Amino acid sequence: MSRADRDDLKVFCGRASRALTERICRYLDIPVGEGHTDMFPDGELIIRVREDVRGRDCFIVQSTYHPVNAHLMELLIYVDCLRRASARRITVVIPYFGYARQDRKEEGRTPITAKLVANLISTAGADRVLAMDMHAEQIQGFFDIPVDHLHAAPVVLKYFESVRGELGEIVTVSPDVGNAKMAGKYASHLGCELAIIDKRRKSGTEVESTTLLGDVTDKTVLMFDDMISTAGTMCQAARLVMDRGAKDVITACTHPVLVGLAMERLAEAPISRIVVTDTIPCGDRCKPIQDKVVELSVAELFGEAIFRIHHNMSVSSLFRPTNGRDLF
Repeated sequence: MSRADRDDLKVFCGRASRALTERICRYLDIPVGEGHTDMFPDGELIIRVREDVRGRDCFIVQSTYHPVNAHLMELLIYVDCLRRASARRITVVIPYFGYARQDRKEEGRTPITAKLVANLISTAGADRVLAMDMHAEQIQGFFDIPVDHLHAAPVVLKYFESVRGELGEIVTVSPDVGNAKMAGKYASHLGCELAIIDKRRKSGTEVESTTLLGDVTDKTVLMFDDMISTAGTMCQAARLVMDRGAKDVITACTHPVLVGLAMERLAEAPISRIVVTDTIPCGDRCKPIQDKVVELSVAELFGEAIFRIHHNMSVSSLFRPTNGRDLF
């Protein structure tokens, strides 16, 4: 990247994604943008950008995990700050998009909050959105501005290919029917069989896994999902496949939300490894399961996407290997 490109490209971060932004900027060989978030005594936020952004191509990296509302509000204020400072283009980089699960009306008199958040981001002044593994593909259509939707699959697949020799015979298991498409794609790229669990949800925090379609006997089970939240689904599924003769269980997800009873459940579950990415930092909160957690970084994937957006290049080609087949 030339000196002119480095001067024109600015990457800022909110408080939720400092470590990830530093890794992204190391990949791009540029410094993290000089911006700072302060809080007034009453809890209001103020953001100060301490360098010239007039006419620059600006990116803001901010995940919207817990506390979701605080991180979302900080992101919106950051966009407004850069817009009023005359940035040429503002791209919001959201490694984890909060409120994504509220993407439709499942009953009367309920909101579609994912659409509301999309409207807020556009209204604040963002010109473009770059996100990873949003809970539902249709959320891209909630925005009236361009959206580049990344997948963590290349990073996750690279890890499993690197440890494939130690896993023995493997099978990809979908922990519920709704996840079968994603699990099938991983099975295809890893060259293994697919099994599916029929999951019935009793409540918002309790699930019951009863039926397994497929053979897991004496195999290492790999289970993939876009996020692990309360871990009820994964842990129930892990016990089921072990009861059906599986040799080992390894889970993987893009977003380690890990709330509620997740830590206790994962610590007690028959799961040997929990592979996650740094869209949400693990940090001290993952100490109860630190012996199981493998944290992968998606910084290079985001860095390459930012580079391509800045230079008006294709982002979708990131998921098109030499064989011409899309990863996801």
